[in-house]
Amino acid sequence: MKTLFGIVATTATLLTGTAMAQSLELEKDELTFGFIKLTDMAPLAVAYEQGYFLDEGLFVTLEAQANWKVLLDGVIDGQLDGAHMLAGQPLAATIGFGTEAHIITPFSMDLNGNGITVSNEVWEAMKPNIPTGDDGKPVHPISASAMAPVVEQYKSEGKPFNMGMVFPVSTHNYELRYWLAAGGLHPGFYSPENISGQIAADVLLSVTPPPQMPATLEAGTIYGYCVGEPWNQQAVFKGCLLYTSDVYKRQA
Repeated sequence: MKTLFGIVATTATLLTGTAMAQSLELEKDELTFGFIKLTDMAPLAVAYEQGYFLDEGLFVTLEAQANWKVLLDGVIDGQLDGAHMLAGQPLAATIGFGTEAHIITPFSMDLNGNGITVSNEVWEAMKPNIPTGDDGKPVHPISASAMAPVVEQYKSEGKPFNMGMVFPVSTHNYELRYWLAAGGLHPGFYSPENISGQIAADVLLSVTPPPQMPATLEAGTIYGYCVGEPWNQQAVFKGCLLYTSDVYKRQA
């Protein structure tokens, strides 16, 4: 599961609230929640538009954030009272990977809606390596092995093969790495001295904020990416090609 709803709270506060059967006075009734422009923020939008927050006596403001790091920092430093966030972010913060903070995750908000998108140029080069069915359409799931000759061609021309993911501790990063490795492409190592994740990599993965991915792909800065919706479909609308989805679930 990818995106969770994270808040900063002490365990004692949560236990006290759970143990009391009676309604307690609200500690704070004006709240600001952050979000990234992804479809899995829909529960927050629906709750806001349908008045579910108001039903609970909460006056909520929803604020779009530039990227996952800005969102996490906003929750930790108190500028945001909560946010939907990547499942790995509360875990990473709790163990001190990046900014250390104790974040409570009340509930999960989605079920693996990630997809992988590549540019039309890369897709055309991949197609000869992909088996087709009786209907002439590519057989899914599509293995990264179909992209391996394309990556080798780019390397022979002295061009790094760049792909985007949304955050180092996101499932998008792990899923993309799993997919590449399963197809014989080295996604790169991390080390204490080098946290880029690009050590000995065939494909260079870097952080790209989800809303910027289609434009970055269109500009040729990256040749593909792994992200949640609607940013795969947005690439389709721009003329790039979405070619596979739910990679981890299909290949695990």
